[in-house]
Amino acid sequence: MVADGLRVLFCGINPGLMSAATGHHFARPGNRFWPVLHLSGFTPRLLKPAEQHELLSYGLGITNVVARATARADELSAEEYAEGGRLLAEKVARLRPGWLAVVGVTAYRAAFADRTAKVGPQERTIGGTRIWVLPNPSGLNAHWTPATMAEEFRRLREAAGAPG
Repeated sequence: MVADGLRVLFCGINPGLMSAATGHHFARPGNRFWPVLHLSGFTPRLLKPAEQHELLSYGLGITNVVARATARADELSAEEYAEGGRLLAEKVARLRPGWLAVVGVTAYRAAFADRTAKVGPQERTIGGTRIWVLPNPSGLNAHWTPATMAEEFRRLREAAGAPG
């Protein structure tokens, strides 16, 4: 779900098996992306993964670093992350979103060879697109609660000038 000139392009790591089966991002029950997106004010109501097309109406899009589906992101190789980062940078340069929001600091570090990156805005840009690293909403990332994740997403929303 991408388009030219989005306010924010969210970028997951790669499709999980449920997302690959349904064709919807963050489709696994229990994934906190959609609830956190709503809690942060990016969407006026909680969207279901099958409603991902509605993101475009809010100036938002969604993609992945790596296209290959896996049961767990740790099944991806360093080469897949590096190639995914290169392809993502090309996509961002073409689409020119205001912000690229990579959902997962580990994925960002691997895709962009930035071992010291932390959650939050990054110094790196892709053309005129700024980059923000968000916490991974997977239930495996338990030290981030929905409330603390929503606060980080809210910081991005405010920086991007998205209505809330």
